[in-house]
Amino acid sequence: MGFVIFSLAHGIGIAMAVLFIILIISFRRKLRNPAANRRMRFGMIAILAGCEISLQVWYAVTDNFGLHSFPFQLCSIMMWLSAAVLLTRNRKLCDITFFLGIMGAMQALLTPNLDATFPEYRYFHFFIAHGAIIGASVFLTVVDGYRPQVTSVFKAIGWLHILAIPAAIANTITGSNFMFLARKPATASLLDLLAPWPWYLLQLELVALILCFLLLGVVKGLDRLLHIEAKFLKDYK
Repeated sequence: MGFVIFSLAHGIGIAMAVLFIILIISFRRKLRNPAANRRMRFGMIAILAGCEISLQVWYAVTDNFGLHSFPFQLCSIMMWLSAAVLLTRNRKLCDITFFLGIMGAMQALLTPNLDATFPEYRYFHFFIAHGAIIGASVFLTVVDGYRPQVTSVFKAIGWLHILAIPAAIANTITGSNFMFLARKPATASLLDLLAPWPWYLLQLELVALILCFLLLGVVKGLDRLLHIEAKFLKDYK
């Protein structure tokens, strides 16, 4: 039996990702300790890199290696970029991984394009990898203090188009469907709510922009709430 969307296995996978993110937020103050911060960052780097490397090994061992295994999917790219930003703490790179990483991984978690289910390797790889992508951006925001700006949104959108170029070229040459540019995924996805190809690509421009500003709003809103809470506690004392 293959993966069934909104099944118990799907719920468990999402719960694993959510729990990881909650733990990062809950222990954010302790993770600001230099030693703990370093351990956590390198631990997440190992998870992100390990997920992609192990996937390529799995492709080879199971004789599934082919053009489809090339890392041109958005989340595959975000895994490597998220590992890089955790290593370098490059704020400019954060602008890309925060928006594109969270958007891509959340869409994947909600409507997985997955043909394996619990307890197969691909099942665990899928939910761990996508949870780690979001976790990396959450860590850099709540622990390391990264704060996106309005300019960050347009920078992320610009890089989304740049990253789509090699994916589109690969699709044309190989007939693949990297970043779902050639057609909608065969499994149920949020793209089913949009127009047929190629018009949904135009609609995605607006969707991506709206989602980026929503993420920006979430960060700004949480900062405002934390400021109000800190002021209240200071006045209360």
